[in-house]
Amino acid sequence: MIQKLEMLIALAKERHFGRAAASLGITQPSLSAGIKQLEEQLGVKLVHRGSRFGGLTPEGQRALELAREIIRDTRRLQEEMRVSRKGLSGTVRLAVIPTALTWASDLATRFNAAHPDVSFSIMSRSSTDILKMIENLEADAGISYLDNERGRMAAQPLYQEHYTLVCHRSHPLATRKSVTWADLAGLKLCLLSPDMQNRQIINRNFAECGLSPIAMIESNSTVVLVSNVVSGDWVTILPVDLANFLAAGQPLTTIPLTGGAPAHGVGLLAAYQEPQTPLLSALFALTATLAD
Repeated sequence: MIQKLEMLIALAKERHFGRAAASLGITQPSLSAGIKQLEEQLGVKLVHRGSRFGGLTPEGQRALELAREIIRDTRRLQEEMRVSRKGLSGTVRLAVIPTALTWASDLATRFNAAHPDVSFSIMSRSSTDILKMIENLEADAGISYLDNERGRMAAQPLYQEHYTLVCHRSHPLATRKSVTWADLAGLKLCLLSPDMQNRQIINRNFAECGLSPIAMIESNSTVVLVSNVVSGDWVTILPVDLANFLAAGQPLTTIPLTGGAPAHGVGLLAAYQEPQTPLLSALFALTATLAD
């Protein structure tokens, strides 16, 4: 039954029998047979079938919700039994917004120092994707913005995101003690791509100043942005901690940005469970000690 529920979850995520089968490492006929057997066991039709996947039936949607809960509970049981045998161990899959990667690294390093048998898989994703990954059981937890609509999620605040301008030391603004958003009008901007919430926050700050600047270089990688700034002509806008980290050892200057919208909270997110798994309970406890 557990294996068949995982098939349903994969099919709902991929919305394609072939891709769902590939994600599970099985053949498409095996997946189709597994879904059909699950329907027979439950006595209801779960999937609209035609020449291709046609979506889940209402009963399939409800089964999907319960399947996620059952798989989550099964994994918690497995983890608790493993912990009882040999303490905290395993892998934490952590999905992180690009601007919080330095915080994720610090969190993982500290956690591993306290629990050497625990490893981390850290994935850079948009805030929207992070919620989907947690919901679809692809990530155990995430570091993202806390002001999003996030359903039943456990959350631990970590820090408030404040912004700074990053420019070359030779840039005309490099000697300034601070700059306003209005001061950035007409500058050559390279920014995170529009699907990133950080970019949407930056756009709102510009809009409040009556500006609508165009970023001629966009990327979902902050490393790409800083690499362009090193060339001398470009500037970018990043959270303070990340900017200081990426600018270290480079011919760059960071200048605080003043004004704009209130800071946005960033923190650790995971699907709500009571109690949480031993790994996530320990992770939330450590996160609380690092919070600004």
